[in-house]
Amino acid sequence: MNAQGALGRYGEDLAVRKLYAAGMTVLERNWRCRAGEIDIVARHGDALVVCEVKTRKAGCYPRTFEHPMAAVRPRKAERLRSLAERWLADRWVTRYGGPPPGGVRIDLVGVLLPRRGAPVVEHVQGVA
Repeated sequence: MNAQGALGRYGEDLAVRKLYAAGMTVLERNWRCRAGEIDIVARHGDALVVCEVKTRKAGCYPRTFEHPMAAVRPRKAERLRSLAERWLADRWVTRYGGPPPGGVRIDLVGVLLPRRGAPVVEHVQGVA
């Protein structure tokens, strides 16, 4: 695994801890299909939650640094909705026979790794 892959994996591990602390149950990580990947699929009560995780190291990219929470733009949000539909058809509907009673929500977990100190993990519900 390269450094960027290790950074992403570390961010996802922190995100999973944050989601568990929020009372969510992680159903799957790194689900892939031809159209892309979902970082985390979780359940929050009766709702199904598709989570995108963005991890950034502070200070590494002085000119191009973007806060992780700014990384989901309209095109990415549309792809996440499409991937959520595929996951539902592939994993949920075949097992449970219909959509989740609480609907589907797309969340973002941003992980910021400062030069010093503890990581900052932010979870925003319903971004798309």
